[in-house]
Amino acid sequence: MLDNLKEPLFITADINVVVVALTVLGLASRLWRLSYPGGVVFDEVYYGQFVSLYMKQIFFLDDSGPPLGHMILALGGYMGGFDGNFLWNRIGAEYTNNVPVWCLRILPAVAGALCIPVAYQIIVELQFSHLTALMAALLVMFENALIAQSRFMLLESVLIFFILLAVLSYLRFYNVQRSSPFSVSWWLSLFMTGIASACAIGVKYMGLFTYLLLLAVASVHIWQLIGDKTLSNVTLAFHVLVRGLALLVIPVVLYLIFFYIHLSILYRSGPHDQIMTSAFQASLEGGLARITQGQPLEVAYGSQITLRNVLGKPVPCWLHSHKDPYPIRYENGRGSSHQQQVTCYPFKDINNWWIVKDPGKQQLVVSNPPHPVRHGSIVQLVHGMTSRCLNTHDVAAPVSPHAQEVSCYVDYNISMPAQNLWRVEIMNRESEKEVWKTILSEVRFVHVNTSAVLKLSGQSLPDWGYRQLEVVGEQMSKGYHQSMAWNVEEHRYGKSQEQKDRELELHMPTQMDMSKNLSFMAKFVELQWKMLTLKNEEAEHKYSSSPLDWVTMDTNIAYWLHPTSNAQIHLLGNTLTWNSANVGALLYVFVFLFYLLRRRRKIHDIPEEAQYRRTHLVH
Repeated sequence: MLDNLKEPLFITADINVVVVALTVLGLASRLWRLSYPGGVVFDEVYYGQFVSLYMKQIFFLDDSGPPLGHMILALGGYMGGFDGNFLWNRIGAEYTNNVPVWCLRILPAVAGALCIPVAYQIIVELQFSHLTALMAALLVMFENALIAQSRFMLLESVLIFFILLAVLSYLRFYNVQRSSPFSVSWWLSLFMTGIASACAIGVKYMGLFTYLLLLAVASVHIWQLIGDKTLSNVTLAFHVLVRGLALLVIPVVLYLIFFYIHLSILYRSGPHDQIMTSAFQASLEGGLARITQGQPLEVAYGSQITLRNVLGKPVPCWLHSHKDPYPIRYENGRGSSHQQQVTCYPFKDINNWWIVKDPGKQQLVVSNPPHPVRHGSIVQLVHGMTSRCLNTHDVAAPVSPHAQEVSCYVDYNISMPAQNLWRVEIMNRESEKEVWKTILSEVRFVHVNTSAVLKLSGQSLPDWGYRQLEVVGEQMSKGYHQSMAWNVEEHRYGKSQEQKDRELELHMPTQMDMSKNLSFMAKFVELQWKMLTLKNEEAEHKYSSSPLDWVTMDTNIAYWLHPTSNAQIHLLGNTLTWNSANVGALLYVFVFLFYLLRRRRKIHDIPEEAQYRRTHLVH
């Protein structure tokens, strides 16, 4: 052993000069004059806003996809020392000196450059010649659209890189599997497939299609392994478990990790808070968390509360009333109860406060000890500023005549008695005796007399209702909808029995502490659901086009226009690449069908091995 140490230590390595050359040329093509133009290009105006929010650690919600891509762009800004101070308000706006343009664009550019050697390796792993692989890599290198997408603060090049890396990793894994399963290369390739797939999905949901394709191919290969009699049951089970771990468990875990990092960074209240539930908002620093700091957790008889509708659409709003009554007759001639209006108001206001009253008692203060309200309890909701009870009856709602009008009861000494008893039903309860909790409980109010449920209709009232949102009583059905659910957002224990003292108390800020925070999984589920449901599918993007437009290159997107020289940047495909791809695809279909017909006629022009390779690609 000691004698061996006297000899020089040598390390040998195989270097593919073609891959190195392609990587260098790719970096040169993507990084050359990367800071030009020095203004906002196309969707940089969109992604730049999120980068600024990351730099300031302010929460935001982007319904276009998961957060990994945004975090990669933000990493570039962090490396460049970006402070987040720039107004991303229009395409073409000149960057100020504090914006590290090169750093913000470097990571998408590197990802775009690495797509070239990865494409080369994919063709090699498919067992085509190195010359064919080189031609494919050159087509990727000189593709105009890929160059344009790679040179700016956009996510397309990052997405394509992870997609290609996932495909390459699986191809490499499959080829190694045939010769040396369970080797180091086998393990690395398999786990890299799962990691790259998770990253592709984490950038944009379009990466899910590639992931599903790889899962389908892996399933076929597992089916083939099951039919291999040379494998023992233990070995076969190990193959299946390892693939499940790498291709199912790891992507899910990584996807959750992306959101965990995202939510850990963005811990401050921001402009998108209103979209989220009260519980989510209260978990952020500042904003609602500052307002609700120290609130009592359990709602009791005598509690002063504000009620926020859980749906949050068309805008977040709070149960509200004011002294104005419904008009005696509406524009269409229908009559109303002329009771005090009840609406849903999209701003915080003193008229959003309500008092939870015990119907059997007159007091409007919390007893000592407090008497908590539980699931199934009967309550009256007294409007804090007018002392009138929330009421509904068999009168048609103003804008939604199929539902009942909701009002605050005014005694006109006519044959219309008060019907102001409501049953509290906690929708997300864990037991039948659960206590109504601030922020955490989603509550449905069921009218005792008519079984109608207090609901946000989503319709705007006319001018006499100040364009506020309509609240109605709708007959209870078996289904659950968030428009029927409410949660307590602000909460204090009432101490003043007299109306004047109570009004002063309602004007005072709440200063009590909320003892529970949302868990990560609860925040993840809510954020994921908002991302999937918030987007307005009816709105067509102004740059939208049909797939056929891109096949024929009949369209392009103007990325940038110089304000004085008229220099322009357009997203447009390379004619050679586009047309050769179209011709190649059509030619392949024709040749495939031609030889398929000849084989049907028992004419075997192509050997069996070559035919299998040609039709299966992965062989």
